[in-house]
Amino acid sequence: MIGNSQPVVLVTGASGGVGRGIALALAAAGGPVWVAARRRPEGQRVADEVDAAGGLGRFVECDVGDRGSVARAVAAVVERDGRLTAVVHNATSGLSPVPVAAPAVSMEDLRDHVVVSVRGSYLLAREAFPHLVATRGSMVLLTSEAGFQGSVRLAPYAAVKAAVRGLARAWAREWGGDGVRVNCVAPLANSPAMEMAMAADPTLAERVLGRHPFGRLGDPVDDIGPVVRFLLSEDARYVTGATIMADGGNFPIC
Repeated sequence: MIGNSQPVVLVTGASGGVGRGIALALAAAGGPVWVAARRRPEGQRVADEVDAAGGLGRFVECDVGDRGSVARAVAAVVERDGRLTAVVHNATSGLSPVPVAAPAVSMEDLRDHVVVSVRGSYLLAREAFPHLVATRGSMVLLTSEAGFQGSVRLAPYAAVKAAVRGLARAWAREWGGDGVRVNCVAPLANSPAMEMAMAADPTLAERVLGRHPFGRLGDPVDDIGPVVRFLLSEDARYVTGATIMADGGNFPIC
C-alpha cells in the first residue's frame, strides 16, 4: 500500500494514443498510474513507460463495456494501493475513426460506440463512486469537438461524445456535495485513431489543419496529458462540470 499523499489513478484505453499520453503525463505526480486496457502486452508496455517517467506503472485488464471486468479492475486497484483517487475514461470504440454515412451505420456498430463510451462511463462511475467519495476524488471523461458540432460521416462517434458531456454535467451536480468532481477534456491530438481517420478521409487533414491556429495536432504527452493532470489536481479543486477544449484553439466554443 502506498502513502496517503500520492494519487492513485485509473486510465482506460491507455495502451496507446491519447490514453498513453495521459498516463505518461500523470507519471509526473509520482503515484500509481493504472493502465487499463484489454490487451496486456500493449498495456504493460505503457505501464513500463510510466515507471521510466517517474511514476508507478501498473497494468490491469479491463473491458469497459463489461460490468464484471470493470468491477474486477477497480477492486484490483483498491486491493493493491488501498484507495482510488481518480478515474480517466479515455477508451473509445475501435470504430470511432471509421467514416460511415449515417444511413449505412448498422445497429451493431452503433451499439459498440454506446457500449464503450456511454455504458463504459456508467460502469466506471458505479464502481468507482464510493472510492472517489472516500478520497474526495475526481473523474475525467474524454469527449470531442464532434460532441459539440457533429462530424461528417462520424455520427455515432459525435452522438456518444455529446452524451459523455451530458453525463459529466449531471454527475458534477449530483456528486458535488460528496466532494467528487467530474470534468471533460476534448482533445485534438495526433494518435493512431486520428491517423486512421485521416487515411480513410483524404479531406479531413485539410478540414482540420487548414483552419487550425497552430497548424498542428496536439501531442498526447505534452499537450493533452497535462490538461488532464491539472483537472485531477488540487489546483482544480473548484472546477467541476467543465469541458476543457485541449485543441489548440481549433474549436473555441466550450
